[in-house]
Amino acid sequence: MARAGLTAERVTIAGAELADDVGLDQVTMSQVARRLGVKDASLYTHVRSLEDLRGRIALLAADEKTIRIAEATAGRAGKDALVAFANAWREYAHQHPGRYTATQTPIQIDPELAAKAPGPRRAVELTYGMLRGYGLAEPDLTDAVRLLRSTFHGFVALEAAGGFAHKRSPQQSWIRALDALHALLEHWPLSPEGDSS
Repeated sequence: MARAGLTAERVTIAGAELADDVGLDQVTMSQVARRLGVKDASLYTHVRSLEDLRGRIALLAADEKTIRIAEATAGRAGKDALVAFANAWREYAHQHPGRYTATQTPIQIDPELAAKAPGPRRAVELTYGMLRGYGLAEPDLTDAVRLLRSTFHGFVALEAAGGFAHKRSPQQSWIRALDALHALLEHWPLSPEGDSS
């Protein structure tokens, strides 16, 4: 018998918690049903498929991560904003590894759900807003966004996989990486005039 009060939101949260515990790729509808104490079939009243559930987890995680970044960067500019932004990103990845993976994985998301979700749009606004503080404009803004995302994601992915075996602590390298990013953003090499690619 289905547990009273089961909703798409509760199913999504249960899936997100499971993803953090066992990894996003290991989440199954059966495991989510067991976590909620219901039969598998009960879930399909609220989510269409495992892919739909993963999409919902990705949107939930994007909202959560964006809220953290917004709170961390509020009232900050320049290097202070960059460091707060990066630290909030990394802390979220550490605390919610399965959810974080969902934000970095190509997942087919229901367009109607995606249109209603503020997290992804707000994330773009926050990132571009922080970088405009460095005086960047397009196409340099997009290039800088991609550089930051590659650096932050690459660092936390390698860290999670145990890829930093050197005796120097990852935290020390993280601090220096942010110093280097700040210096680069302050002295960004502008695109050649007329480059619209």
